[in-house]
Amino acid sequence: MYSITKEIYFCYGHRLMQHPGKCKNLHGHSVKAAITVSASSLNQQGMVCDFADIQHPLARYIDSELDHNLLLHRDDPLIGHLVESGERFTALDEPPTAEVLARMIYQAARQAGLPVSSVTLWETASACARYSEADAPALCESGTVVV
Repeated sequence: MYSITKEIYFCYGHRLMQHPGKCKNLHGHSVKAAITVSASSLNQQGMVCDFADIQHPLARYIDSELDHNLLLHRDDPLIGHLVESGERFTALDEPPTAEVLARMIYQAARQAGLPVSSVTLWETASACARYSEADAPALCESGTVVV
């Protein structure tokens, strides 16, 4: 199995209303999303795919849905104030955690027709969440693919 990973960087704000610590407060992150695609054979150019084939559809999705957006749970009481003031936000059906965002990007990659095997969202330099389906290759701590 061959795998390549493309990193895309963006910023977002959120809060986790039920969190017992600081994350219950509004705050933001500058994150790195590492999108890994896999194939059992290489294409005619000797690649899984071109890195641009990952960048273009996912950068478009991230720019329109996540980047510089405030992500809140649909029950967040701030939503009414944000609507009144015309602020940009997205209300989610579940808490806007790194795990949920990794899954959202994974699903966007699938919808774009990419053979995505995992998405890792680095919320800080030392903390990440990963979403993959069964039998997907894993990333080791250094961010390289383990196949």
